[in-house]
Amino acid sequence: MPSSPSKPLKPLRGVRVLSLALNLPGPAALMRLSAMGATCTKAEPPGKDPSSSGDPMGAYNLAAYDAMHEGIKVITLDLKTDKGQTLLHKQLARTDVLLTSFRPSALGKLGLGWTVLHKQYPALSMVAIVGAPGARAEEPGHDLTYLAEAGLVNGLELPATLFADMGGSLMASEAALQAVLHQKTTGKSSFQEVALSEAANWLALPRSWGLTRPQGAVGGAHAGYKIYPCKNGRVAVAALEPHFAAGLCAAAGVEIATMGALFKPETHQIIADFLASKTRKQLDKLAASKDIPLCTLSS
Repeated sequence: MPSSPSKPLKPLRGVRVLSLALNLPGPAALMRLSAMGATCTKAEPPGKDPSSSGDPMGAYNLAAYDAMHEGIKVITLDLKTDKGQTLLHKQLARTDVLLTSFRPSALGKLGLGWTVLHKQYPALSMVAIVGAPGARAEEPGHDLTYLAEAGLVNGLELPATLFADMGGSLMASEAALQAVLHQKTTGKSSFQEVALSEAANWLALPRSWGLTRPQGAVGGAHAGYKIYPCKNGRVAVAALEPHFAAGLCAAAGVEIATMGALFKPETHQIIADFLASKTRKQLDKLAASKDIPLCTLSS
């Protein structure tokens, strides 16, 4: 009998997470931690009016804000006031992991540096999201600048998504998991810094290895791994493994003695001509019948 997927795991059930992180990486990380069972609270500064969020994402894109905060308890705290600080510390006293996204100097001004917090709350772990690591943590930056620095921005086109922010959110949720596991196995809390620039560099590793550069197998040099025009749109073909490539070549009428033929210009041309003669519907049918990994797209 085919196995059925197991129910989503909740390894963080009973773990209390407090987030002061705004915009995208912190809330996206909190969304993942909530999905893993953590009890999550988000503290935001006051908005411009009582009905507005103090998180800029609420103004940029309310749909994104709502999606990331579903199931999250959101409270308003003005950390620049004594009342806000008092309420914050009541929260910290019952928190397992604190998530922040301030520059280190801002944390220090708010009395939330790790050294101070660790002395006050020895059981509290902290995950600090910053732009760049170490001494560069005070530098201004954003997703786009980190991607540019990592070599992931081409021409004048903006990247298709916020890779550094979303990669950073994954690293932050991973760091929170590490903190909880470390606490359970050693009894000690921990401080971890997650840099968005390092998330961008991690995502850029395939490029640095040459895999996604023009001469790389998944950078356009392999005829079975490219985006081609078709009769009424485009088709993303990912027939990289030998059996997939063989299926594509057989459909296109390409005779190959070795997989090296997939890197030859004439093979590229034959496959391009074949795909250009087919409609999206025909290619979808071909993919299903011949077990070829492809996805058709509109123009």
